[in-house]
Amino acid sequence: MAIPKIGSAEWVETQIRHYLATGDYDGFFVGWAGEALNITASRATQQLRAALIADTLLRARDFDHPSSMPEPIEPWLRDKLKPMVYGLFSAVEREVVLRTLVGGIVFLTPSNIVQVLTRERWLSTAWKLANIYLESLGATPLRKESARVVGMSQDTTCYVSLTYFRDTDPFADYVVHEAAHVLHNCRRAAIGLAERRNCPNPLDIAFGKRETFAYACEAYSQILLSAPGEAARQAALSRHQEYGLPPDERVDHDEYMAILADAIQARNGWRRIRERCAR
Repeated sequence: MAIPKIGSAEWVETQIRHYLATGDYDGFFVGWAGEALNITASRATQQLRAALIADTLLRARDFDHPSSMPEPIEPWLRDKLKPMVYGLFSAVEREVVLRTLVGGIVFLTPSNIVQVLTRERWLSTAWKLANIYLESLGATPLRKESARVVGMSQDTTCYVSLTYFRDTDPFADYVVHEAAHVLHNCRRAAIGLAERRNCPNPLDIAFGKRETFAYACEAYSQILLSAPGEAARQAALSRHQEYGLPPDERVDHDEYMAILADAIQARNGWRRIRERCAR
């Protein structure tokens, strides 16, 4: 089979098919039409993005399910994230942090997927989001192997699929987990907090304990929600160990359980988690 000439319509089609199948593309857009690099990049990006949106909608056409999201979603998210934010931050900073986290949660739904894929700056990220969305519907994803992920985060934005609401793990909460990551990833000044010379992030979490911190926040939030009182929380922690600990090699399970045990006995367990994971 003859190789299409670079720049030809057939060659462009091969580039589009490659992107749709893998999420990969030439960021320099060599061979694409255009008088200057910025014009070439803009046109090529538009073509790839349009193809991604069209293919995503085609694959999802017969799989649109009614949304299982609470309505309205903002008050629900505030209630979900408020305990963590209030436990980790001072009264002066709480509302700024909570507003940032709530505003950064984006659930991928049939009503907003086109807007999400259109506005996402990076084509590689848009491709990943399309796959997460398709898998949440039960549709055939673009990639060959299913990743079965609930969502992904970028900067202060956390994209979440509707499979979040179908998770049956009583100690899992992807929204809290990813919100916890935002607290050590973003810059204080970027979200409206006063800068601190010794800590540019809202929380100073040790690099090697960031996943431990996020998983501990996730589990602790669920324990608080389901088990009022220290005795009930101790019982919940025991069930957590039996049910299954984080399937992440970056998390030391003994340390993780010790942090949670410390947290459920403390007056402010959130602060104890932060202290145990601090740099």
